[in-house]
Parts: sequence; C-alpha cells; structure tokens
Amino acid sequence: MAKNATGSLTLKHKIGYAMGDLGGCMTFALMGSMVTRYYTNVLQVNTLILAGLLFVWNIWDAVNDPMMGILMDKIYSKRKNPKGKFRPWLLRIAPLLCITSIVFWTVPTFFKGVSMLVVLFFCKILYEGCYTMFNIPMGSLLGAMANNDAERSTLSSARGFGSLVGNVLPMMILPQLLAKYGDTSFAFGAGAAVCAVIGFIFCLLHYFWTEERNLAAVEAVSGSDGIKVSDIFNVFRKNRAFVALIIHGICICTMQYVNNTLGTYMYGDVLGDIGVMSSQSALSMIIGVVCLALCPIVSKKIGLEKMVRICLLIGAIGYLALFGYMMVADISAMVYMIWSQIAFGIAGVSIYMQWGLVATVTDYNELITGKRTEGTIYGTFNLSRRIGQTVGNSAAVLALGWIGYDAAAAAQSAGTVFGIKALSVLVPGLFMIGSWIAFKFVWNITPEIRAQIAARKGGNASGAK
Repeated sequence: MAKNATGSLTLKHKIGYAMGDLGGCMTFALMGSMVTRYYTNVLQVNTLILAGLLFVWNIWDAVNDPMMGILMDKIYSKRKNPKGKFRPWLLRIAPLLCITSIVFWTVPTFFKGVSMLVVLFFCKILYEGCYTMFNIPMGSLLGAMANNDAERSTLSSARGFGSLVGNVLPMMILPQLLAKYGDTSFAFGAGAAVCAVIGFIFCLLHYFWTEERNLAAVEAVSGSDGIKVSDIFNVFRKNRAFVALIIHGICICTMQYVNNTLGTYMYGDVLGDIGVMSSQSALSMIIGVVCLALCPIVSKKIGLEKMVRICLLIGAIGYLALFGYMMVADISAMVYMIWSQIAFGIAGVSIYMQWGLVATVTDYNELITGKRTEGTIYGTFNLSRRIGQTVGNSAAVLALGWIGYDAAAAAQSAGTVFGIKALSVLVPGLFMIGSWIAFKFVWNITPEIRAQIAARKGGNASGAK
C-alpha cells in the first residue's frame, strides 16, 4: 500500500525493508564469493576466456542498472501507479530471481566445451537482469519510505542488518557442502538452490511489509517537467556529492570483489583451511551487528559522513598492517580471519551507510534541479558499483593467470602464494583509501545544505496533503 507520510516508521517497516537486501543477497553473495571457484574448478573455464566473459557480463550490468532506474522514473511520471512507484516491480521479479539463480548454478554443468560456455553466458545474463530489476526498486524504495535524516539512517541500518545476514547465510551453507562433497556440481547446485528458495521467501516479505509513505509528495515533483534520459548528465554536472558517491562506489566495490573473488584461494591454497570460511561468516555477522548497532550513536555525535570517513581509514590501516605482517611472518588461518574481518567490518560501515547517503544525494538533487528521480540516481550509482565489480572480478581472475595459479597443483608456487596475498590484502586496502579520499575532498553537502533540503521536503509534503 502507498500512502502519504504520516506518523513514523513502524517496526514492521524496518524489518520489511531489511528483508529486501537479505533476500537479494542470498543469491548475489554467491556471485561474489563462490562463483569464480565454480567457473574454474567445476566448469573448468579457462581464466582468459573467463576474464572476457566477466568483462562482457559486467558491461551489460553497467548498462541495465541506469536503464532500469530511468525506466521506473519515466513510467511513474506518466502513469502514477496508485500501488506505488517501486513496490509493484518487486512482486513481479522475485520469483524470476529465484528461478534464474538455480538455473545458473545447475544447467551449465550438463554441457561441455563451447555449448557450456554459450549456456553459461546466457544463464548469467538472465540472472543479472532479474537481480537488477529487483535491486533497483528495492534500493530506491528507501527514499520513498524515509522523510528525514533520522529515518534514512534507520532504514540504512535495517538494510545493513539484512545485507549482513543475507551475505553470511550463503557463506555458512555452501562452504560446508564444499567441505563435505568437494568442488562438485552437486555441492554448488544444492547450496545455490537452498539459498535461492530462502531468498525468495524474504523477497516476498520485503514486498508485503514495506510502504511508500511519501508517495503524494513524490508525485508533486516526479513529473514536474517530465523525466528525461539526459537528466543524469545534469546530475553529474551539478551534484558534486553524487560524484563523490560514484568514486566511492567504484573503489569500495573493487575492494569487495577482489577480496571476495580471491577469498577461497587465500583460505584454500595459502592458509590450507577453506572450511574456516564458515567461521569467518559467523564472525563477520557479529562484527557487523556491533558496527550497525553503534552507527546511529556515533553518527549522531560526529555526523554520518565523518563516521564513514573514519571507518574507511581505520579499515585501510588494518589491511595494510596485515599485509606488512604477512610479509615478515607466517600467519594461521584463524588469526588471518579475525584480523581481516575486524578491518573489513569497520570499513564495511561505509557500505551499510551508503544507502542513506544515496537518499541524501537524491534530496539534494531535487533541491538543485526541481526533479525527484530516485530510480535514475540509484541506478546510476549502481552503475559505478558495477564498474567496481567489473574491475575487481575481471582483474582478479586475470591476475590468477598472471601469478601462475594452477587448480590441479597439489601446492602453489611461492610466487603464486605471494600474489594471492597481495591481491587479497594489499589491493583492497589501497581501494579503501580511494573511497576515503572521495568523502574527504569531494563530498560537499554541509549542514546548511541539509537545512535547505529539510525545508524543501517539508514544503512538498505540506503541498501534497
């Protein structure tokens, strides 16, 4: 149901919004952490061919994210669907997301050679298209539910909790199946199917437990001058805070996907204990819960952007220090897990809180352009994240070939081990610094600008009643 903004966010709203990223991440998390091992060890795709496929796939992702966001804004500006701007899309796509995820992890295993590559290519295209069509309205919904900074922070934390659980559960399920059955099509297929079904249930809860509370106010500005594809160029030209988010999106996703893509290789081939990744997932959840619980308290005292900057800097220092230690001493899988997860968890505050900043950027854009285009801005921000994903995935896979990784070898060479360490620890630390620079030197939304945004939102809400 879509209504005007009345009262405050309910507990049902908060839990319902958390369910969106929880459900989506149940399938998407496997694409970040486990899919490269599926490609190389089950489907036995050559790393050079795989890097090319990843490049093409991510170009498609880069195109369809802003396209989907613009499509939603344009359709709503013309039709004003009384059921909402974003939620109707969620119900249409949730079952398709579940089905295409299961197909991706199972169907290609029945083919060989060129046929397998063709089937794999289109299975990935279908899954990524469905994920985008769910993720864009799910993320954009935050701006349609929240009416002020406090509500944005609350929903960002809720999404953070959902994302945390959604990323951890698959990494508790699949590694145990791999530890028991090895790198087999059964282990990957069964694990993916379980995660997809669980994710589907959470996606439905997201739809039924959320509400576009300020829809009438959105109507007042969504179609004031018509929504145009070219509007996004004005956003880049006028909205400096949006540019900062774009830089952050590229850096933080490059960091994430280099780290996630090579995580199984670090634990399995360098540290010799891939099973500890299940414990890593549990530790990651604990650290994430603590960070998310502290975020509202800390941000209230020092400000959201400053908190994000500090967390990025601490995380980067932690990673660089870990790499320095690994260059001079051996490290156990358990110590590596604890050290790296604490550093990653602190830096991860920027990932959880970025969704509230996207809503702030959307409000700022409405202030300077007179148009409210949540879908376009969220979709284009996702484009930056896809660029980071492309760089992280493709470069990490190519680097496996460059450093001489051999899936059939009983043990990797010293050069390969060093390469995995550098790619898994040093490179992510450097990209965290890049994200910190974006918020330190590019972001420009001051308290005065926030006051102007609040005044405008209050005027629109009053005029829409």
